[in-house]
This record gives sequence, C-alpha cells and structure tokens, in this order.
Amino acid sequence: MQFLENFKEGLTSIKGNLLRSSLTATIIAIGISSLVGIITAIDGMKASIEGNLSSLGANTYTLRSINNNSRGNEGGKARKIFPPIKYAEFQRFQEKFQGEETMSLSAYLSWNAEIKFGSEKTNPNVRIVGIDHNYLTLEDAEFAYGRDLTPNEVSSGAPVVILGDAIASKLFPVGQRINPVGKFITAYGASFRIVGVLKSKGALNNNQGVDRAIMIPIEKARMLSAGSQLNYNLKVGLGAAMEIEPSIGRATPIMRAIRQDRPGEENSFEIKRDQSLAESLNEISGQLKIGAIGIGFITILGAAIGLMNIMMVSVTERTREIGVRKALGATPAKIKQQFLIEAITICLIGGFAGVLLGFIFGNVVARTVDAKGLVFPVEWMFLGFVVSVLVGVISGYMPAAKASKLDPIESLRFE
Repeated sequence: MQFLENFKEGLTSIKGNLLRSSLTATIIAIGISSLVGIITAIDGMKASIEGNLSSLGANTYTLRSINNNSRGNEGGKARKIFPPIKYAEFQRFQEKFQGEETMSLSAYLSWNAEIKFGSEKTNPNVRIVGIDHNYLTLEDAEFAYGRDLTPNEVSSGAPVVILGDAIASKLFPVGQRINPVGKFITAYGASFRIVGVLKSKGALNNNQGVDRAIMIPIEKARMLSAGSQLNYNLKVGLGAAMEIEPSIGRATPIMRAIRQDRPGEENSFEIKRDQSLAESLNEISGQLKIGAIGIGFITILGAAIGLMNIMMVSVTERTREIGVRKALGATPAKIKQQFLIEAITICLIGGFAGVLLGFIFGNVVARTVDAKGLVFPVEWMFLGFVVSVLVGVISGYMPAAKASKLDPIESLRFE
C-alpha cells in the first residue's frame, strides 16, 4: 500500500508541475524516438535492399576454375597451377550434387562480339553467353517478349538466342520497335533466331548483368568455340530457407572428388560467395546503428541532466512537505522511494511516447524506399523502455537521496 501511495504522490507532483514535467518527458521522448526511429528505418531499408540484392546474386555462389594468371609466389615458391574445370566435370558434379539448390552452367563465348540485324549493328563490345535453361531464373531476369530456352534447345545446341534489353534497343530502335521474336540476327559468324527479349535489369557495374549480352544455348557455344576450352561457371542458387555455408560444405567434397584433389591439398577450383553483397550491407547497417545509438545517447544524456535538475528543484520546493511526512513516521527509504518513482514515471511517459513516435517515423522513412510491411524492432523498442527506467533511476537517485537525508526539524522550519 505504501508503494501505491508513493506512486499516487508522484503522479500528484507531476500534475502540479505539469509544464515542467511535460518538457522533461518530451526531451526524453525525442531521445528514445531518435534511437528507435533511426533503427526502425535502417531495418526497413535493409529488408528492402536485401530483396533487391537477391536478384543480383546475393543468394547464390559460383564454382569456377582458379585464375592461374593472378596466382603469385608464396614463401618464395611459385604457387601450383591448376587446369581449368572441364565441361564433363561440371556435368558429373550436377549429377552428384542432389538437393534443393538450383544449378546453372554457363560460359562466355565472346566479350567483344558485333551483332547485326539487317542494316543495324552494335558496337563490338557485346558479350555472348552460352547458358542452360536455369541461367535466367538465377539472374532473376524478366521477359519483355518471348520466352526462355527449353532444355531440348540447350542440349541440342539449337541456333536460338535471347537478347538483353540494351542489345534489342540498338538493333530495334524504340521509334520503330517491333516484336523481335522470330527475327534472325547474325553473331559470331552464325545466324540465330530470336526467341526472347529481356527487360532492363541494371547491374552493379558495367561488366555485369544481362542487359548488354545475348544468350545462346551452351551446346551451341561449345560448337562455335571450335574445340577451344571455354571458361565455365556453375552458379548454385539457394532456396529461401537455405543457408550458404551448409550448401558449400556439401558441394566442396563432391567437386574435390571429381577433380581428384588429394587430402591435405588446396582446392583445385574456386568457390565465389556472391553473398558478400549482403555481408557488406550488414556491416554498413551495423555502423549506422552505432551512429543511431550515439545520437540517441547524447539526446538522452541531455534529458537526464534536465530531469535531475528538475528533481533537485522539486526537493527544494517540497522541503516542508518532506519534513511533515518524516514527522508523521515516513522513513528515509520511503521518502527516497517517492522521488525515485516520480522520476521513473516521468521517464516512462517520455519513453512510451518516444517508442511510439520512433516506430511511426521509422516506418514512414522505410516506406520511402519501398519497404514491404511494417517493421517492428521489438528488441530496440524494449531497450527504449529499459533506457527510460535507467534514466529515471540515475537522474532521480541523487535528488531522492538528498530528500531522504533532510532533517525533519529543519525541514518544518523551511520557508
């Protein structure tokens, strides 16, 4: 009952100094809202960006030959040169690597091809990529016209082609754009029938993506390579609930066995984790959160000092009241409890308002970058309330201790 009475006394004191208490609670609310709001916005933007990164390969990894040209010396010794991975080796891997992953084998036939359609032609900087029927699925590409390659076209090496958006725009200008499907183009000395045109997808840099490329069946690329060794890449796409490390852990020993790598020796192939994009995003968002915590801490520190000052003034103003309570039997512990409850109550009011404002502000900012759904940073919202209580305790302890130590006789004489 005494705790309840102290709580009521605290509320009465807050009402008696409503403007002063409201200003203090507002400062605390600003500090908490800056903390919760910024982190909510960061989480919302991160979720949106991660969704976009998945279309750029953030949920994939690639098996490929080691680039021997970039291998220097190690300890004064030339590092071992490994032969490139053969087409048959990748085929055996695909047969043995059974799971929920999606695999796509591809190879670049040319990086500087010239593509022709009638009198129109491109600059000699077009990439020709030999692909299978899963390649564009893992690239998250969408079709503007036509369709994807069929498994039969891939295995038979049919003379069909899919154009990237930039290539189609060059060969079929927008002003006279027609449906290119069914038309024939010339590339690498061969004629191809267009079966599909991709929508513009964008890229991380000028050397990536499908916009400035044409895609042909990988068997056709092998035929046109005239027996020369192509540099093959096998991209492995993960399911939504899959993690990259276990998948790589299963893929590595299978490829080592196919390549006949001896125990203790390094891999004769390379696994490139495309998830490095997502890892960079996590690092950046972590740094932003540290900045948000710093901003919130500075604001809350100012609020704590303001609250302590208000509580000191309150103790001075209520010195006579404290003397009366002590004369009636209130112990120093009860007096201290009353002022602590008052300080914590002010902070909790400010904390609740700050969490609510931060949640609203953060989601509004997140929506500006097309984040889907509401973001509920539960742990940070809970932390906001914990910080509010801590500020109340820290700011209110010294004034409460001062009030509890007042001499009742001197307090009753105070004017």
